[in-house]
This record gives sequence, C-alpha cells and structure tokens, in this order.
Amino acid sequence: MRKGTGHMAGKESRNYERVRRGWTDPWSPQSRWKNSLGNIYQKIRDHDLLDKRKTVTALKAGEDRAILLGLAMMVCSIMMYFLLGITLLRSYMQSVWTEESQCTLLNVSITETFNCSFSCGPDCWKLSQYPCLQVYVNLTSSGEKLLLYHTEETMKINQKCSYIPKCGKNFEESMSLVNVVMENFRKYQHFSCYSDPEGNQKSVILTKLYSSNVLFHSLFWPTCMMAGGVAIVAMVKLTQYLSLLCERIQRINR
Repeated sequence: MRKGTGHMAGKESRNYERVRRGWTDPWSPQSRWKNSLGNIYQKIRDHDLLDKRKTVTALKAGEDRAILLGLAMMVCSIMMYFLLGITLLRSYMQSVWTEESQCTLLNVSITETFNCSFSCGPDCWKLSQYPCLQVYVNLTSSGEKLLLYHTEETMKINQKCSYIPKCGKNFEESMSLVNVVMENFRKYQHFSCYSDPEGNQKSVILTKLYSSNVLFHSLFWPTCMMAGGVAIVAMVKLTQYLSLLCERIQRINR
C-alpha cells in the first residue's frame, strides 16, 4: 500500500515539475492548438517574406526600366543635337545676313534662261530650263543698290538670279510662276529684307532659311528630352538612396 502511494506521489511530483517548467503534453488539445497557431503564424510570415521579395524584385525591374528609358532619352537628344548642329546650326552660324532692314524695289525683270536637270525616276535625269528673275533694291539704311536673293541657298545655286523656280519638265509652268513673283514685287515695293552689317556682301536676302525663332523651336524639343531623361535617372537614384537610408535607420532602431 505504501509502495503504491509512493508511486502515485512520485508521478504527481513529476507532473508538477513539468507544469512548473512550462512543459505540456504534445498530444494534449492545448498543445495542438498552440502548434497550429505557430504553424499559421509561420505560414503568414513566410507568405509576407515572399510577397516582400516579389515586391522588391518588381521594384528593382521597374527601376532598371526607368533608368534605361532615361538613358535612351538622353542618347536620342544627343543624336538630335548632333544632326541639328551639322545642318541647321551650321547654316545659321555661316549666314552673314543678320541685320533686318527695309528695302525699296528699283527694278525687276526676267533676264535669261538657265539649264537645269530634274529627276524622272530611279537613275533617270532629264534636262530642262528655268527663267532667271533679277530684283534690284535700294537698301534704306545705306542707300546702296543691291541685288536681292530669295534665300541664302538661292545665291549658292545661281548668283545671277534673285528667284529660282523648281526645275520641271514644263517650262511654261516655271515661267508663269516667275511672272506671279514679279507681279508681287511690283505690287509691294517696300518690304523687309536682311543685309550684311559688315558690308562685305553686296547683296540682301528676302527670307532667312534659319531664323532665331526657327533655331529656338528646333533646339527646344531635344532640350526637353534631355531634361526629361536626366530627371528620370535622378529621381530613380534618389529613390534608391532614400530606400537604403530608411533601411539603415530601421536596422539601427532594432
């Protein structure tokens, strides 16, 4: 009897010691409930970590695309600057007719005809003629008698002609077009023109191919593209820096 009582007392003592130390039966309902809660918490945590990794990966890919977009915009703007520099800007800088003046018509006439060639298809060229219109004007600022050219390119094509129509197979069409231009000069005898302020060129032009306004609008869009590309790259780099700074602060606070 004493032996059975001692055995029961020892068992109760061991159970008490287990409870005191926080040990419970793994097969008890309470232990199962705690284990299930732990498993659910672990799954939620793993799911959150996976979502966080997916989010970080997506953000990294988006940042890379944004940087590539910004760099592509900058490269395109540099190419546009190069093309404009060898075409428009070069012609603008080489033009000596920079001073806007007033001209008065002195004489306008068709002097002679010149030969020209026009394209009639791939590897096909035919000869034709165009009438040469000469316009002499009086430059109001100096009182000189000067030959008027339509644009800077007109002087490069033929220095004897003020206006050169497009070369075509029909000479009569070119002649009628020149007659219309001649009548307009006779109708409007006072008009604006551009002269050489240095006086080296003894001629004036009616219209500038590349004015300051044209130059501004041509350079405006490449500049906007360059600024946009720089802004995109700068914002992405700033976002990355702020993210790293925030992460460091969180680690320090832990």
